[in-house]
Amino acid sequence: MIQSGVAAGAAACVSAPAIANQVWASTAPPQPRINPLLLARAREALQTRPVAYRDMMGVVDFAMASRDPRFFLVDVPSGVATEYHVAHGRGSDPGHSGWLEHFSNVPGSEASSAGAYLTANVYYGKYGRSLRLQGLDHTNSNAEARAIVVHSARYAEPEVVATSGKLGRSEGCFALSALSLQYVLFRLGPGRMIYADKVA
Repeated sequence: MIQSGVAAGAAACVSAPAIANQVWASTAPPQPRINPLLLARAREALQTRPVAYRDMMGVVDFAMASRDPRFFLVDVPSGVATEYHVAHGRGSDPGHSGWLEHFSNVPGSEASSAGAYLTANVYYGKYGRSLRLQGLDHTNSNAEARAIVVHSARYAEPEVVATSGKLGRSEGCFALSALSLQYVLFRLGPGRMIYADKVA
């Protein structure tokens, strides 16, 4: 049995860290909220598609406007996520409203495609370091033929949202800011899954 004096001393010793933890908890940024239906579909796809590594995945919520962070990197075991801005294809938003209106898998459509993607190799292309993708579903089976990849672009930088209220549009690729791309390439890498869709 610990004596009351020792207990009181111990309480005094831990009171400052305890208060600090309470302050940290109250000021920590909120955890990104992913549409639970979309997340459930992504988790199901992760278990049913030929993906080598299942520790981390990307989930893109195209029901959200391009002004909002909607590319989520999800640590699968813990569920902890980080969020980033990502552009959609101009063919999916012909009026440039900032909202994805429809998907297409047709070559030349310049639209975004829904479904599960397998991340492949990193290469240097028109936009610098980029990540090749393979479509794993019938809705994005032409991803390689259409050269749908993850890359950075000036029209996906945060200041574009600040000045115009929306990002620019890609030709169907997942276009991120230069800084966001570095995080995504570092944490995702080849052999993992990106799942993109638009659900209610």
